[in-house]
Amino acid sequence: MKFEKRDLVLIVGLVLFMIGLIPFMGAAYAAIIVIIMYFGIKIYVAKRQKSILQDVGEGICMECGSKVIDKKCPNCDDLKE
Repeated sequence: MKFEKRDLVLIVGLVLFMIGLIPFMGAAYAAIIVIIMYFGIKIYVAKRQKSILQDVGEGICMECGSKVIDKKCPNCDDLKE
């Protein structure tokens, strides 16, 4: 998990969420919840990005939207041949 620019927005949002939780529970509990949320979101996003990269592969065909394999579209190139 590497730090990216959009993580700053996530951190700011979670800090504001923590400030909102403090009146209802202790600051330590709010901080623990926010830290768990941060790592949970980071893990979810990493898994989702990995899934998308596996689905896309080399790219997506502009004609039909299917996955490009060996620089050829399995749907469109079969029709042209």
